[in-house]
Amino acid sequence: MQIETTALDGVLILTPQRFGDARGWFSETFNAQRMAAAGVSTVFVQDNHSFSAAKGTLRGLHYQKPPHAQDKLVRCSRGAILDVAVDARIGSATYGKWVAVELTAANGRQLLVPKGFLHGFVTTAPETEVQYKCSDVYAPDCDGGVRWDSVGIDWGVTDPVLSAKDQVAPAFADWQSPFVYGAA
Repeated sequence: MQIETTALDGVLILTPQRFGDARGWFSETFNAQRMAAAGVSTVFVQDNHSFSAAKGTLRGLHYQKPPHAQDKLVRCSRGAILDVAVDARIGSATYGKWVAVELTAANGRQLLVPKGFLHGFVTTAPETEVQYKCSDVYAPDCDGGVRWDSVGIDWGVTDPVLSAKDQVAPAFADWQSPFVYGAA
């Protein structure tokens, strides 16, 4: 597995190797032993799968606050997305900064989004499916969001398809982060 760092400490791009033949290809998308050998020792406890019918569907920016904060390993298994992580750790040198990575079914790339980061994505193709592993279970009382257009992200859309929750999320400047840089 190829592992690339990004401008945000802890946010990684992982590209599993694909083995192809006349039938198609095979890829090992996650292996705890290999991840640990590469310095990533996250234990995942929940898998999520979303389907977005329309191109321009935007989900995010989401987070789960402590004590149920989540690391996420995100991949696109059908279609294409622009996947985004925003540093929300108070005291971090990159607080409020973001990275965006194109994840597609064709390129097989994955994004590791650690605790303390906001996460969101916009579909760049219709009928897109996204799957992601989480290091903690969903806890409704710890669920939160920040408005998609309040951090300066170039999503490539101006009028995305949003959920009711995402339409009323607070702006980043009006939001109090529950994450502190260096906290366990």
